[in-house]
Amino acid sequence: MDRIFVARLAGLAVFDPAGDRIGRIRDVVVALRGRLPPRVHGLVVEVRPRRRVFLPITRIISVEAGAVIFTGRLNLRRFEQRDSETLAMGELLDRKVALAGDPATVLDLAMEHRPPDWLITKVAIRRGTRRRGETVIVDWDQVTGFETRPHEQGAASLLAAIDTMRPADLANLLHELPDKRMAEVAAALDDDRLADVLEELPERDQVVVLGNLAAERAADVLEEMGPDDAADLLQELPAEQAESLLQLMIPEEAEPVRRLLGYGEETAGGMMTTEPVILPPNATVAEALAHIRNPEQTPSVAAQVFVSRSPTETPTGRYLGLVHFQRLLREAPSTLIGSLLDTSLDPIRPDLTLPEVASYLATYNMMASPVVDGVGRLLGAVTVDDVLDHLLPEDWRESNG
Repeated sequence: MDRIFVARLAGLAVFDPAGDRIGRIRDVVVALRGRLPPRVHGLVVEVRPRRRVFLPITRIISVEAGAVIFTGRLNLRRFEQRDSETLAMGELLDRKVALAGDPATVLDLAMEHRPPDWLITKVAIRRGTRRRGETVIVDWDQVTGFETRPHEQGAASLLAAIDTMRPADLANLLHELPDKRMAEVAAALDDDRLADVLEELPERDQVVVLGNLAAERAADVLEEMGPDDAADLLQELPAEQAESLLQLMIPEEAEPVRRLLGYGEETAGGMMTTEPVILPPNATVAEALAHIRNPEQTPSVAAQVFVSRSPTETPTGRYLGLVHFQRLLREAPSTLIGSLLDTSLDPIRPDLTLPEVASYLATYNMMASPVVDGVGRLLGAVTVDDVLDHLLPEDWRESNG
């Protein structure tokens, strides 16, 4: 194995000697030693289900063809960073440093095998303070500034390394970073990506990230979140701060969030999404399939189409029934969905409790249930994942696995 740049390791698959994939690389653990090249301790590997474990560098036998192969057994105990350890990707990329007294930014780090150790020997930096500064690769001991705690640290290089991560995986990575670094990286994401990631973070981390954003930016991100997720997050904030953010949101985006905040947290109304797939009865099967093919729809939301009289924005006109996606697949594209309605199950009311909602979905093998008010208008839908989020322990995102 020759020189390896750590940012290129992000997301690489890790295989055991039998050729079975056991996870993906999320970071590189190093020990800083002043002007001496840092010693590489090992890799942080994410295994299922979203558990981060430590793989000693001495176990690595090959890094080639986009994969890492190790020997021996993998200890599945959750990785816990020690005070003497530093995460190369999470804490060193984008660090503001100096080269011969001139300001520079760390773009990448290179590690090499110098028996018996693996060491960080080279630093790829961009000179100056502008994005178009000269990029050079220099020896570790030519760069100063790694030992001091940064006041501010960018995120461009780290984000480039993790650009293809799914929101849940990126949220897991952010959760493992110190609060300050987590907030810096999160703030560098664009609004819709940050909204997706916030929905996957534990509540404490959500509050930290949102609290480090300017109020206008925080409101923009809340607008990109699903109304139910935005309402859950606002419930974790002081009432005055939550109201201030609602005031900054576009009224059309804030209105469904305000409606959800009016229900108890563990009721159907408090858990439901206000944006299920809703169509009028004169829509065709082809139109319905086009809506549920939208990649932004979660599987539980896309499992059925709810049908109502106009208007089809919640709260809708009179709710008529639903059509399961399997039925849509069996019908001609020109068929009107009003002729395919399943009306055998009564919709639920918004005051139904969490155990009652869970029992309803389990009894009828439903992915989602319509929530209807006293005059028959569709208010939203409670999905299986909504229920699971409330049934699991509060810290399940942190302790999962």
